[in-house]
Amino acid sequence: MSYQRNPVKAPRVSGLALKAFVNTLESAVGSPVLEKLVRDSGIDRWRELSAGDAPPLQYPLPPGAPATEPQSPTEQASRAILAQPVTPERETVGAYVRAYREGGADPVSVARRLNEAIDRLERGEARMGWFIARKPDEVLRAAEASAGRHREGRALSVLDGVPVVLKDEVDLAGFPTTLGTRFRHQVASVDSTVAARLKAAGALILGKANMNEIGINPIGLNPHHGVARNPWNRGHITGGSSSGSAAVVAAGLCPLSIGADGGGSIRIPAALCGIVGLKATWGRIPETGVPPLCWNVGHVGPLGLTVDDVAAAYALLAGPDGKDLVSQGQPPHHLSGYERADLTGVRLGICWPYFEDASADVVARCKEAVRALTAAGATVVEVPAPDLNTVLWTHSCIILSEMAESMLPHSREHASDFGLDSRTNLAIGRHFRATDLVHALRHRHRLTRELLAVMAGVDVLVTPSTATTAPLIPEGTLPDGESNLPVVDALMRFVREGNLTGFPALSVPAGHDSAGLPVGLQLMGRPYEEHLLLRLGRVVERATSARTPAVHVTALR
Repeated sequence: MSYQRNPVKAPRVSGLALKAFVNTLESAVGSPVLEKLVRDSGIDRWRELSAGDAPPLQYPLPPGAPATEPQSPTEQASRAILAQPVTPERETVGAYVRAYREGGADPVSVARRLNEAIDRLERGEARMGWFIARKPDEVLRAAEASAGRHREGRALSVLDGVPVVLKDEVDLAGFPTTLGTRFRHQVASVDSTVAARLKAAGALILGKANMNEIGINPIGLNPHHGVARNPWNRGHITGGSSSGSAAVVAAGLCPLSIGADGGGSIRIPAALCGIVGLKATWGRIPETGVPPLCWNVGHVGPLGLTVDDVAAAYALLAGPDGKDLVSQGQPPHHLSGYERADLTGVRLGICWPYFEDASADVVARCKEAVRALTAAGATVVEVPAPDLNTVLWTHSCIILSEMAESMLPHSREHASDFGLDSRTNLAIGRHFRATDLVHALRHRHRLTRELLAVMAGVDVLVTPSTATTAPLIPEGTLPDGESNLPVVDALMRFVREGNLTGFPALSVPAGHDSAGLPVGLQLMGRPYEEHLLLRLGRVVERATSARTPAVHVTALR
């Protein structure tokens, strides 16, 4: 199949025009307007596209292979972290471990510095907009307990005393999980599995990070909690929907955060903020305590300053949970071969026309990253082009239908309380037919089988993470924002397939564009082979010069 992408042709709409458009969609005459909107976008061709004999399975992934090495992934990650080079500008998990062990800092002093820094960054006209909720006193109490453990030589893990931030989509006991809305104030009574595992490891949870409302857009503009600004240049977006989660890591407030990814929402902001983001295999990291927004394509996972940091979080967070059906039945997670830099025998699958469908700077930096991988012994194998248009409509139908269903109780009571962008997408989700969703699930299964066939001949698929670096924030349209589908397409072009099929994917920094904004490289692997993605990401990371963003905090000194 030759590479084809139907260009998105839609005007930028904001202000009164956007409000009028949304009101029309939700009115009695909205149905024919919606039908024309989706028909003009090509849905009729997709509806007529045969899915062959593929059934509408809910669990299309095959079983993974067991680990080839019996070592604990936590032990492997800890070893890698303790071997991290020390650089003053990059306060990695390893830097925290050494500072605590050697007495250069302690969790209490760290917590105080970070609480003060966040107070400064989150007030006034220069507000960065990274947090939705915090409890600084609770952070200090947790830090005091961690400091006591360190003094007694009984740290719970390498993450004991290390600051972490959770996306507001993830339940944290005692905090509301607003999902970025202005009306959902339900306070979580228990921790999500992710939060519980972090707390058990001794991590200091600084608070809940800002996000695109209900995670429905990859840009990161929230009309209720403010726009999350990029620490590299506050006039640019962070990407979304895990917008605050990426920004706080890039800015040095923590070496790790937790995001969620239904359509690139970990990998997009990781790329735009110059950090590492892992969307593990579907179900690999349990979603218990993450309010359902998109059951079939949603993932929760880590963002980190370095690949080693993300590997440590993956080692801790992955694994079955009795309350999460999708997480059960997975093979043991591991980091086999993670520390081996020799990539001899590793095959990189690249479709060059697809790879090059991005801005010149993005393509140039990502090609440099590919050269780093081949210099380490990997070989490039050309692979067929993905069927982007089918992927787009299949993913859009599933995620928007499921989001519309998950938000239905709120849509009845708080219809006008959603932001304009959310209202537009929820209206489209409600407009899809039941037959459309079954059709989408059949194509999901077909596309998964086809991708497995492609990956029988390669070990990873390589693309840019996004087709552009961080776009400018449309300041004149705030707080409501705008509808800008070409920008959305440029951000999501390379990420949808990973969500649709459930295959794991990693975004790793690959340098910067001519304006100094970060570029990300995406590596996508076979189900349950996160260890290989992290191994390759480590090679790219070591070949790429690290820089410090304009807005940056140091906590260890």
